[in-house]
Amino acid sequence: MEQCPVKLYALSTCIHCKNAKEFLDQCGIDNDCVDVDKLAGEKRKELLDEIRRINPECAFPTIVIGDKVIVGFKKEEIKEVLGIK
Repeated sequence: MEQCPVKLYALSTCIHCKNAKEFLDQCGIDNDCVDVDKLAGEKRKELLDEIRRINPECAFPTIVIGDKVIVGFKKEEIKEVLGIK
């Protein structure tokens, strides 16, 4: 079964973001993780605008799985969307 793309918008200093990244890695889920606080200038602004479009509160972590957006490290919701036990 083809895995839908997983994008993780995180902050390098956020424990919930670290936990989300570790969880995805432990489950063997390929993901594109971006530490927003490590970006600068125009790239950072563009990414924050992108996050605000899908998550107006701009809270972290913001996880995008296909067309589903999960705000925060909600393990059960992530597992449900990914179809893992």
